[in-house]
Amino acid sequence: MLVIISDLHLGDGTCGKSISPSAFHLFGGRLRELAYQASWRQDNTYRPIESIDLVLMGDILDPQHSTLWLDTQPGDPNYTRPWTDFREPGYVQKLQEVTRAILKYNDEGLGVFRECAKGQLVFLPPASAQGKPDFETDERCYPKVHIHYMVGNHDWHYHLPGPAFDQIRSEVIEAMGLSNPPDNFPWEIEEFEPLEERFALYQAYGRHGDLYDKFNYNPMLGRDSATLGDVFAMEMLNRYPIEVARQFGNELSPALVDSLRKLTNIRPALATPLWISGQIKLHAKTHAMETHLKKIWDGMGQEFLALDFVRQADRAFQFDMVDALQLVLGISKRTSFRRINDVVVWVREKMWGGQISYTKHALAEPAFQKGSARFIAYGHTHHHELVPLDSDGLPPTTAYQIYMNSGSWHSYYTLTAKNPKDQKFVPYQMLSYLIFYRDDQRGGRHFEAWSGAFA
Repeated sequence: MLVIISDLHLGDGTCGKSISPSAFHLFGGRLRELAYQASWRQDNTYRPIESIDLVLMGDILDPQHSTLWLDTQPGDPNYTRPWTDFREPGYVQKLQEVTRAILKYNDEGLGVFRECAKGQLVFLPPASAQGKPDFETDERCYPKVHIHYMVGNHDWHYHLPGPAFDQIRSEVIEAMGLSNPPDNFPWEIEEFEPLEERFALYQAYGRHGDLYDKFNYNPMLGRDSATLGDVFAMEMLNRYPIEVARQFGNELSPALVDSLRKLTNIRPALATPLWISGQIKLHAKTHAMETHLKKIWDGMGQEFLALDFVRQADRAFQFDMVDALQLVLGISKRTSFRRINDVVVWVREKMWGGQISYTKHALAEPAFQKGSARFIAYGHTHHHELVPLDSDGLPPTTAYQIYMNSGSWHSYYTLTAKNPKDQKFVPYQMLSYLIFYRDDQRGGRHFEAWSGAFA
């Protein structure tokens, strides 16, 4: 049995709350149930499965969503950010500090993974002589659980080469019960042969999916590099609550400060000015305070656009992500937060075609086109979905190909479709995962896709 989850975005608590440990405990129970169901074979006999592969397909730990990076400023001798030179000792030290903080903050939830890997959580009754589960005996079968970590665009730091990063990865391996070796956590399954073989067993192919996001992947720099998305998250979303609290402190309601710490949970990310505006109107009480808080955002936007990394990413004679950010932040400076929505919608259409789904990329995937994979699995979009790609057309068909997205477990505040200018957001949490079976597991089924949402 192969299980895929992604986009947990576990932070250190400095940029909003992380996922509740209860989600991990719930998943642990579901994993045990899935293993039991997988042990029922196509001939209606019961035979306990021997192993489970759990793939963490990117953006699991989230070093980007931490204010610990913000203790130095541009011009300081020890200035360190995710986009500065990772070969500098200060970079490794900061990443280690942030990683340890994340592991400590999420220790209870990650403990579920450790229990799985140690054979303490997933257990099954043995089979009786009649091929049924034997619930009368105290004996239990413990499938071996292998947990594999792949990186995405928020945890790409664990793909960086070198002994110093190996040490950080070793700490992650121990804290999460991973089967990975301490060298580079793979970004693509081809980078780690055992993982590639695991996917092949289930006729599946998987990648995080950031490869197709212009904001979060730069093909010229590759995966061992920060992106504009990293800089925007760090210098705008992470910094803004800090700057607001620093300048106005006790003058602000705790509810406003707390709401601004949720900026990293806003979808789409470029709609964050609308969230800020709505929260200011709700909690700031006075027009003067609203004006002051708007000036902070505007000033930070100009500082962001002036950063060397951002300016170097700007390409001449083409509309790129820097131009999009200049447009959004420039409009924000010259007008109200409310007016920015039309610009956000236009930019989204211009840069991504207005699409959330990555179906078109799955159709172009070599594994799909060659027919080597029946299932193309991505994460990254946080949009759980299942899309039929192709079939032989013969009912009941057994030769089909499907695109799936593993979604996310994170809490989100999503802009409503009706009158977005009203700055209304709906909060909810998700718990989604993909399951694949081989041979005659699960009565001969090939896959399941589960998603639950609650608010």
